[in-house]
Amino acid sequence: MRVAVVGVGYSGFNANTPDLSWKEIMYEAAVRAYEDAGINPRKDVDSFVTCAEDFWEGFAIFDEFVPDQLGAVLKPTFTVTADFLHGIANAYMIIKSGLAEIAVVEAHSKASDIVTFGEVIKFAFDPIWLRPIGKAHPYYFAALEKSYYMSRRGYSDELFAEVVVKNKKHGRLNKDAPYSANVSVEDVLSSEAAFYPLRKLEIAERSDGAIVFVLANEQVAKELRDDPIWINGIGWWSETSNYDTMSFEAAYAKKAAEMAYKMAGITKPDKEIQLAEVDDRFAYKEVQHIEALGLAKKGEVEELMKSGYFDRKGELPVNVSGGNLSVGNLLEATGGQKALEVVLQLRGEAGRRQVDAEVGVAMSWRYIPTATGAVAVFSR
Repeated sequence: MRVAVVGVGYSGFNANTPDLSWKEIMYEAAVRAYEDAGINPRKDVDSFVTCAEDFWEGFAIFDEFVPDQLGAVLKPTFTVTADFLHGIANAYMIIKSGLAEIAVVEAHSKASDIVTFGEVIKFAFDPIWLRPIGKAHPYYFAALEKSYYMSRRGYSDELFAEVVVKNKKHGRLNKDAPYSANVSVEDVLSSEAAFYPLRKLEIAERSDGAIVFVLANEQVAKELRDDPIWINGIGWWSETSNYDTMSFEAAYAKKAAEMAYKMAGITKPDKEIQLAEVDDRFAYKEVQHIEALGLAKKGEVEELMKSGYFDRKGELPVNVSGGNLSVGNLLEATGGQKALEVVLQLRGEAGRRQVDAEVGVAMSWRYIPTATGAVAVFSR
């Protein structure tokens, strides 16, 4: 029995939404997803999964505040403290087990409400050994990782500037990419450093938005629509969160991809996948994730990037949506934006940025300081 995406809805994505609360953007996304799937959540949905982290929300037991705006009152509902793709994995398993025919997954970001973003991130670090090191700002650790990765691979700073240029250019074709721009490699390299060698233009700004997916088993999916998008494989993995033993080569993404590819029957991802949306909340992370997902060999990304291989019109388009560098950092909804883009592309509903693809992959990372990621493979 296969599982498919039969409905998608989203609200956003915007740098800030002072006119809407987090509950309202969730409601907007949910209504659009249910209309897209042609279902009534109160009658048709068997289970709801929401993805959130209490620290981002600003209060505890967030899941108690979910049912109303999702149409989930008096329904099985639970929260996963992880990214949207982890929620997809949970809903997928619920359906595969036979406990549900239809399940809903939700994630959102109201990052504009977070006044002390850096201070919240600090809470995730070991309070004795690591938090004092990143006392100024936790992005200090991202700068260290970028520096290590550059020296390990022999990549130049121009590569990461090329990532910024590509993604911000892609974002200009996406009406929901508030940080898209026309920049050059020289603009990036001459821009202000946040924490050397990490520049401000290499860091995704925060965005608000909500995403809701409706998943269904094969029989129901075929009844609901003629063009369901199948979930061929799903994988998730965590490495250590200790920086002194972390690989700094996105091992979490590599292992999650292996898990998803095995399920999907993919043996040559660089040949069998035609579209990829990967986490790029720091520009160097896109390069790490391209390698980890087997979309290019280690050490070869710079040459391929400069040749246009990963451009929208290239051989293997990566982050056609504009990625996080254009759309923004959507917190636990980041993987949802990646999956949303893949689904829209496979449906042929991506507008001016449409590419020709039969199989696409979405990948997310739980952000600094974690080493946790998830990968999902979708097909028509």
